[in-house]
Amino acid sequence: MLSRSLQRSLVKCRTKIVLTQAFSCPRSGSSLRTSLLVTNHHQQAPGLPSSGKTTDYAFEMAVSNIRYGAGVTNEVGMDLQNMGAKNVCLMTDKNLSQLPPVKIVMDSLVKNGINFQVYDNVRVEPTDTSFMDAIEFAKKGAFDAYVAVGGGSTMDTCKAANLYASSPQSEFLDYVNAPIGKGKPVCSPLKPLIAVPTTSGTGSETTGVAIFDYEHLKVKTGIASRAIKPTLGLVDPLHTLHMPGQVVANSGFDVLCHALESYTALPYHMRSPCPSNPISRPAYQGSNPISDIWSVQALRIVAKYLKRAVRNPDDLEARSNMHLASAFAGIGFGNAGVHLCHGMSYPISGLVKTYKAKDYSVDHPLVPHGLSVVLTSPAVFTFTAKMFPERHLETAEILGADTHTAKIQDAGPVLADTLRKFLFDLNVDNGLAAIGYSKADIPALVKGTLPQERVTKLAPRPQSEEDLSALFEASMKLY
Repeated sequence: MLSRSLQRSLVKCRTKIVLTQAFSCPRSGSSLRTSLLVTNHHQQAPGLPSSGKTTDYAFEMAVSNIRYGAGVTNEVGMDLQNMGAKNVCLMTDKNLSQLPPVKIVMDSLVKNGINFQVYDNVRVEPTDTSFMDAIEFAKKGAFDAYVAVGGGSTMDTCKAANLYASSPQSEFLDYVNAPIGKGKPVCSPLKPLIAVPTTSGTGSETTGVAIFDYEHLKVKTGIASRAIKPTLGLVDPLHTLHMPGQVVANSGFDVLCHALESYTALPYHMRSPCPSNPISRPAYQGSNPISDIWSVQALRIVAKYLKRAVRNPDDLEARSNMHLASAFAGIGFGNAGVHLCHGMSYPISGLVKTYKAKDYSVDHPLVPHGLSVVLTSPAVFTFTAKMFPERHLETAEILGADTHTAKIQDAGPVLADTLRKFLFDLNVDNGLAAIGYSKADIPALVKGTLPQERVTKLAPRPQSEEDLSALFEASMKLY
């Protein structure tokens, strides 16, 4: 909770929403009880937009059905049977295809008499080429349902395959986010998709977003539409026991930044343009009172459990809670959106040279998504804290900072220092220089960030190319 003096100093610009939630951890017998204090800066009067209004006046919550519990993966065959599925596509990657989560899914499908074909050629950190390979497989298979077993790469690939197989007349760039693609609204009905996440980071089981590397421009972009979100997410904490420590850490950093960015994003009623038709309202709408609750709760779980989950692979309580945190943050950012950490991360991943992350079984250079996001976080939140500093200070306190004597104008440095300590404790690479970048790469990194308007425009503070250059330079070294 915020200190009483800080609460008094902020009382004019916010109200408090307190939510107490209790749930039990599977098999641990412990319970987690959390009180949430959410800073409310959404003080827009209700009502329809006035004539000529340029900013939005409403937000919309969309989330997949989520089923959580140790062993729920065993139910997937029954779910497909209940849906009337006759011909199912099971998507995963080569590594996971040999591990228990996929075997459990296959056993459930066989037990329940579900016909299926396996596509195990998902690429970790997918590209437009790998997306199109999966799309071609989906089109040829004429499937009536999909199951994605894996991390964000698998779930996002499966979303894209479902989308384009359901809309075979569409060109690939039709649904890709502008300005790289045309960003058309999705009007064709999609087939049911059940997502079984095996990592605790992307929250992709909850969202209508699919991210990939666009190889021609060497940048990440994606498809964002509520229409592509999974029908059901089976969040089974037993799968987290198969994750190596660095995968847990990098996945957790994605959760951390999802929560921080969505909570500090531009408020929904300040986002422009105001859509002329609700189908044009973006999936990423800006911070809003419902997303706020999920984002803050996710952040509290990260603060309590991420280090434990990384350091002890047998800590089911910690890993189970991080699996929940991933879904919670997914609900938050899936509707509020992310901003600069993610916008800047896409060229960091897309322009990778020779860096290969520990604990990742891949045959190509790779900067894991969560790592590419978190490396710029101290610089980004120092920069954005000038807008809504109370939210930045509040999140610093959740992450362990003593804010009793902190001043509002110090919110950025306080949060940045808190993040640096958090990353240092988990042995994170010392900035962009440690993963192969130098000042000479900054122009290319900035160029790769500029097309990410879908997220960068949700930053609470506008940024110029010079600002982006300074942020990349400040992120070359963290400690």
